[in-house]
Amino acid sequence: MTTSTPTVCSTTPLVRGKGLRPYLRALLNAPALARQRRMLAQLDQSRLTDIGLTPEQARIEAERPFWDGPTYWR
Repeated sequence: MTTSTPTVCSTTPLVRGKGLRPYLRALLNAPALARQRRMLAQLDQSRLTDIGLTPEQARIEAERPFWDGPTYWR
């Protein structure tokens, strides 16, 4: 006798016990991320050069919404 387990679509947010943790983590990190992006937007050319960014890269990152965190935070 064989048993089968139901399959769940990988895009379902509550897959395999993850629950709401990723969403809660993003919510808790949002103020810090927004603050960091505001600070990044205020850096001058020499400081951007020190961290290896062009003004265009810094502008693009600073304009991202607070809920769009880095993938390594997930």
